[in-house]
Amino acid sequence: MLALAASPASADPGKLTVTAQARIRGEAIADSFRADAPRDEQAILYRTNLFAEYDAGRWAIAGEIQDSRAWTETLDGETDQDAVNALEPIQAYLRLRPSDAVAVQLGRFTIDLGSRRLVARPNFRNTSTAFTGARIDLGRDRARHHLTAFWVLPQTRLPDGADAIAANRAELDRERIGLQFFGAVATRHGVAGGKLETSAFRLFERDSPGIATRDRRLWALSLRHSRDAKAGRWDHDVEAAIEGGSARASSAAADRDDRPVSAGFARAALGYSFASAGIPRVQFALDYASGDRPGRTIGRFDTLFGDGSFEFGPSSLYSLVARANLVSAEARLEVAAGKRSDGYLAVRPLWLASATDAFGNSGVRDATGRSGRFAGTQIEGRVRHWLVGDRLRLSGGGAWLAKGGFLRNAPNAPATGDAIYGYLELTLER
Repeated sequence: MLALAASPASADPGKLTVTAQARIRGEAIADSFRADAPRDEQAILYRTNLFAEYDAGRWAIAGEIQDSRAWTETLDGETDQDAVNALEPIQAYLRLRPSDAVAVQLGRFTIDLGSRRLVARPNFRNTSTAFTGARIDLGRDRARHHLTAFWVLPQTRLPDGADAIAANRAELDRERIGLQFFGAVATRHGVAGGKLETSAFRLFERDSPGIATRDRRLWALSLRHSRDAKAGRWDHDVEAAIEGGSARASSAAADRDDRPVSAGFARAALGYSFASAGIPRVQFALDYASGDRPGRTIGRFDTLFGDGSFEFGPSSLYSLVARANLVSAEARLEVAAGKRSDGYLAVRPLWLASATDAFGNSGVRDATGRSGRFAGTQIEGRVRHWLVGDRLRLSGGGAWLAKGGFLRNAPNAPATGDAIYGYLELTLER
């Protein structure tokens, strides 16, 4: 029960590269903060990946199978579909290189772009999001300028029925014309001592037979400047995005009201790496993501296909903080003991951007706004150690949520104490 997301490995011309990963994780949460959810939940998650690529220089062909399964005491809702996707070919593509500065990828593949806040291949989550379509990269490796553009059909993860998910049934995911995603990310290095990224994304969604949607027609624009961490100097990551278009308030068949969307998010993080034993690094960050307010306009930010676990804490059974209806600050300490061990500890107070919208992934909401804006304080951390070279790694982590007034007093808030979540994970790479 082990698994890491396999990333396309570079290969010499005419060389076949095969990699395999496996991961097992046991996790549990007590005194859940979610509305209409079990008080306590436990799960064992298992994922294996097998990736193969044949690189012939000007062209390469690759494929990857991912097997994601789960055994839990409670299988319901979004957590289940994010945990189970048995025997799925998440990548099967042809990559062409007409020149050293151009690469074209066709087929099914995963995507990690830019800051990973709007489109990413999740690392902590047990399943991956795959896309079918085309991608083009312009610019040599490590070139000062680089452009990536893509047009894809996101895969609809299957099965989607509770019984089939609980049985870990294998069913091929499928794409549909009713869900399209395209965009571009332009990167320029050497700008003000760092890297400047501009991104533009477009999502088109409509109902399909047997699939009800919110008919999202969204666009998102973002601007980011970052400087990588390095011993003995300051680093930073600043990004802001705006989002517009239209969507419906629900996926109900009777809801035919296309509402305007006006949303956004911003993040500013400043860090410093000390040039000393343990390579300690400290970071302070501020996060904002808009939420819904009274009126027809939808103000809750939609993170599209982005990941949040690398900034906001564990997903899976925990998955509290989201890039939506959020005002937050964070203080983080990162340490490393040589090349085999590392860890971090983060403290994050949490507020709602809009007192009338639901907080994060909790489902807790007070439409009157009378329960206030303070959701609580999250303390979370992780420790990892390579037991055998770069082959076998043990990881453990958890989160403690000291609930604030909102998560205690909102009308549908569960009558539970502070939430406690923990996990232990073993990862094998070959």
